[in-house]
Amino acid sequence: MRVLGVTVMAGLLLGLAGCASQAGRSVIIDRQGVDMAQYERDLAECTSYAEEVRAGEKVAANAAGTAAVGAAVGAVTGGSERARRGAGVGGIVGGARGGRAAWYEQQRVVKNCLAGRGYRVLNR
Repeated sequence: MRVLGVTVMAGLLLGLAGCASQAGRSVIIDRQGVDMAQYERDLAECTSYAEEVRAGEKVAANAAGTAAVGAAVGAVTGGSERARRGAGVGGIVGGARGGRAAWYEQQRVVKNCLAGRGYRVLNR
């Protein structure tokens, strides 16, 4: 069980690392006629809304779930050592997958927020 906890924590950290304050970085708008100082303020506000996405919960749930599946598959195919390895791989993959899902949701929040404020978001 201790190995599973460490694995889930590793997946959690890996997944969260991908989310950290990147929510507004890949938004492309049509800049024609846009006051860029106002846009930067709006982007900062929209990004703060995106931080309300519960990234940690998504990462943890995915890491724990796939670690458990990996452990079960490992146990069935080769005993306790493979179970530990399966849990490790599953936790890391699941954490990364949860981080990616949270990041996409944050992107959606930022883009919808900016579009709602009248910006023409080109990469929706």
